[in-house]
Amino acid sequence: MNSFLRRSFLPSFALTAVAALLSSGLSGCSAKAEKDTAEVLVEVPVVTLKTSNQTLHRDYVADIQAARNVEVRAQVAGFLEHIYVEEGKPVKKGQLLFRLNASAYQNRLAQAHAAVASAQAQAAAVRVERDRVRLLVGKNVIAKSESALSDSKVNDADAQIAAARAGEAAARLSLSYTLVRAPFDGVIDRIPLKVGSVVEEGTLLTTISDLSAVFAYFDVAEGSYMNYTKARREHPELHSDSVRLTLANGEVYPLTGHIETAESEFNPNTGSIALRARFANPDRLLKHGASGKVRLTDQLPAALLLPQKAVFEIQDQNFVYVVDQAGMTHTRSFVPQTRLGDFYVVKDGLKPGERVVYEGAPELHDQQKINAKTVLMDTAAIAAQ
Repeated sequence: MNSFLRRSFLPSFALTAVAALLSSGLSGCSAKAEKDTAEVLVEVPVVTLKTSNQTLHRDYVADIQAARNVEVRAQVAGFLEHIYVEEGKPVKKGQLLFRLNASAYQNRLAQAHAAVASAQAQAAAVRVERDRVRLLVGKNVIAKSESALSDSKVNDADAQIAAARAGEAAARLSLSYTLVRAPFDGVIDRIPLKVGSVVEEGTLLTTISDLSAVFAYFDVAEGSYMNYTKARREHPELHSDSVRLTLANGEVYPLTGHIETAESEFNPNTGSIALRARFANPDRLLKHGASGKVRLTDQLPAALLLPQKAVFEIQDQNFVYVVDQAGMTHTRSFVPQTRLGDFYVVKDGLKPGERVVYEGAPELHDQQKINAKTVLMDTAAIAAQ
């Protein structure tokens, strides 16, 4: 009986001990696994925000026009007798460009001379008659009213002389229009007509451009224009009206231009306003009708830069993950002021010294513990290029 009891009891006790031992081992493994899981955190690069002085460049498509560009048109009709210039050549103010046939206008001027002479002769005759009438009136031979009538005839004769002289001046002016001269120093454009062509009044003969300087016209959005004027008003020491011009081939024009003026109203269709910059053009490199890009340069003092990679959008709003000292992420919205390369300039919502997740934001969530790996802002800038 005792031996039976010993055989039954010992295995039960052994089983209990083994079970306890297994349970203890499993609990220890589970705790160790949880501990290992808790210690394995996602390594995420973060950057510390700081302020710095930045230069902001904005490019605008520009329409380049000569300082003066005029169409030279015929002011009288006739045959084109001679062309004194060549296309593309420089000319001086007053230089003879074209000559039209002047025979008809010389005849008109001769007729005008004759009309003046006739009017003067008629005036001399009525003056003689007036003197005779005055003599007879003084002797009471005729009525005094005859003297007033003779004075009226003299005045009418003088008016006829004035009209004849005006006709003579008009004929002389028409004759002078047969010689077409340059209105200012410039460069001749294309000459569409040839010698012998019939020219009507108003016919285009050529175009002259004064290329000593050019204007670059470009449109700026209303918001950008307001920021532009505000910056120059509040920080005149940091901002100027100097601009650079990039040519159609990508080269930068060597001379600096200056913004001279802006239009008086915004375009209601585009919401923009046109500005005009003036560039010196001593080598005549820039031509009328060319295109390019005007670059405005603004200084941003104490700009808070945020890498574009750190930003994610939710319903058209910009967010970043701010990382606290414990390595916990916090969703934060911010308001950008502008874009500067691969960075945002922060207007509101973030402060210098705060740490934000630089890369990998889509894989994170709010209130997540991370292993923050600090990345220098310069390193982030190089990686973003």
